[in-house]
Amino acid sequence: MSVVLVACSSGPPPKRPTPRPTPVTPLRYQRADWSALPGWNADNVQDAWPAFIASCRALRFRTEWTQPCTAAQGLTAPDANAARSFFRQYFDPYQVTSSPGYGGPNTGLVTGYYEPLLYGSRTPTARFSAPVYATPPDLLIVDLASLYPELKGKRVRGRLDGNRVVPYYTRAELPTDAAIRGKEIVYIDGALDAFMLQVQGSGRVQLPTGETIRLQYADQNGHPFRSIGRYLVDKGEMTLDQASMPGIRAWLAANPARLGEVLNANPSVVFFTEAPLDDPNIGPKGAQGIALTAGRSIAVDPAFVPLGSPVFLATTYPASSAPLQRLVVAQDTGGAIAGAARADFFWGTGPQALEQAGKMRQPGLMWLLWPKNVPLPAS
Repeated sequence: MSVVLVACSSGPPPKRPTPRPTPVTPLRYQRADWSALPGWNADNVQDAWPAFIASCRALRFRTEWTQPCTAAQGLTAPDANAARSFFRQYFDPYQVTSSPGYGGPNTGLVTGYYEPLLYGSRTPTARFSAPVYATPPDLLIVDLASLYPELKGKRVRGRLDGNRVVPYYTRAELPTDAAIRGKEIVYIDGALDAFMLQVQGSGRVQLPTGETIRLQYADQNGHPFRSIGRYLVDKGEMTLDQASMPGIRAWLAANPARLGEVLNANPSVVFFTEAPLDDPNIGPKGAQGIALTAGRSIAVDPAFVPLGSPVFLATTYPASSAPLQRLVVAQDTGGAIAGAARADFFWGTGPQALEQAGKMRQPGLMWLLWPKNVPLPAS
């Protein structure tokens, strides 16, 4: 999100501009038959049931979700056929359209993410030198709707410079901020791994004592996410096909003097909060505040796919043509996840999850499953 400069004044507030008419939004949802969902009848739909029930607990008091979520509470561990019948009874499928699409009409982009396991220390050492920060005290969040109601839901982040609110520090500028000192949660044994922790939004850190803690997303500095892979492609250092995480790691290992330059190409910084790792089998919390389920949770752009919604995803496994067609639940967001038919597939924790997420960049189709007889979400 770009930071808007806001002038602070002790005089009367400036006159609000006359709101512009709301533009007509292009159709983003196309009603579909269940038979149009490839692999719907073959999927182990019941594997998505725990994720759906978890989201329902957060949504059940919203009018549009009351009926399906109340009915879902009455089903205990349904098999695939019972779960399929439930969704057909209470939901209608709508293809999430995308134009111009990735390789075809309505074709979106599906990437992958995971929860990394890193190694760190509470104090800096020669090995552990890359800090991971908690939210700094000088980060301001400006709710624009308090000034302009037509900007409901729009918030920007900045900092005070005298009596002005200016953009917060970028990644390159952050070390110069005196307020960030003392906000280090842990130090990681590599700047690239600390960077990737921010890209993933959460992670586990094993300390020298053997204790493992979890770091959860807390806030962000307000600057837009920029892909370092795209930066290297634009610089002519690699092709788009080579710009996977393994490819980027290999290039940086061969060009260590340019590590700072490449990482600073992404001005966005994520701040964290520490949480105990009570059960290692439970995933990190996503943007909905729900623990993510490996293989059944996705991150989406909530402007098009409301959080908590079941989604049927039709894509392929990473760097493969093997179909990956399954019911998932929209439980997270991400700075790089923007657009209608756009999803980030959560692979879980561990080396295999890392491998799959690092090479996943597949075309895909998405169907929003929306409660029957309820107006579609505005986009």
